[in-house]
Formats: sequence, structure tokens, C-alpha cells
Amino acid sequence: MAKASEVKTGNILRFNGELVSVEEFIHRTPGNLRAFYQAKMRNVKTGKLVEYRFRTDEEVEIARVETNDYQYLYEDGDTFVVMDNNTFEQFNIPKHLFGSSARFLKEGMQVLVAMESDEPIMAQAPTTVELEITYTEPAVKGDTSTNALKSATVETGVEIRVPLFVNQGDKVKVDTRSGDYIERVK
Repeated sequence: MAKASEVKTGNILRFNGELVSVEEFIHRTPGNLRAFYQAKMRNVKTGKLVEYRFRTDEEVEIARVETNDYQYLYEDGDTFVVMDNNTFEQFNIPKHLFGSSARFLKEGMQVLVAMESDEPIMAQAPTTVELEITYTEPAVKGDTSTNALKSATVETGVEIRVPLFVNQGDKVKVDTRSGDYIERVK
């Protein structure tokens, strides 16, 4: 157990039996009243934002969270199997921890996973990935009066919007958070 004065922004706390990530932690000293800490915390599992006032001497439990790089191996039902690069130990990570970026994962890719006592609590794919276009319609000549987009399917099976000059077999860089095309890779 630690005192509230030892908490910093970015810590993971066990608060009311749930794991929460501290997003904002401010020390307040209002006039002739006692000082306190105003905290904004986000529930790790549900994403719900919680605000709470801690007394300066209040005890809090700071969770021991280890964040490491892992190599994505394959999909197994509703989990992804990842491997620790140092120990070669394999872990099953629930798909929902990756959010919408899970659809852009391909084998061999490096991912970031945070674990609290061997339980995965957060997972993050790279912000950009390079994927090959497996199918797209050829551009029609004279169709380029504006920056028009067409549909294309990438090697993970996801359909994205790309400019008309992108052809089947090209590699493109894609933003995993939004699914937007960034640029063509040579």
C-alpha cells in the first residue's frame, strides 16, 4: 500500500476492486480547507471515466504492471496468441483488448501488451502497418479530377479506401487506429 501523495499520472491503481489508469492527478489546497488530491481515472476493462478525491494520507494500492513487446503469432478463436521475445513463452490475449486495430494484425508483427500478475490488461497494435493490396478495381482513365478514393482489400482481409493510383500488389501504409490510408510504400 502507498500513500495518495506517491501516485503519479500514468500509474495503474486497484480502486474499488477494479484496475484503473490514472489520467490526471492534481494536488489541491483550497484556502483554509485541508489539502486533497483530485484524480481522473479510467477503468482499464470498461473504459469508464471515474473522478475521485483522495485525502493526502489515504492509502491506495498501486498495481505492478509490466509492459513488454511481444510477437503476434496467430489467431485462436476469440484470443490472439503472442510470444515473449526473450523467454519464448506464449500467452493468449483476448481480442477485445486490441480494439478496432486487431483487424490489421498479421503474423510476426510486434505488439505491446501490459500484464498485471500474468493477466493481460491492455494491448496495443503498432499505430501504422504496411500491408499488401490483394484486390482493387483498376482505375478508369479520366477519373482523377479530384482526389477520388476507391475500395481495396488488404492482405488481412480488411477493406480500406485508397487513391486511384494504387494497384493490386502494391504495399500501402495504414493507420491502425482509424483504418485510413497514409501512403504507398516502395
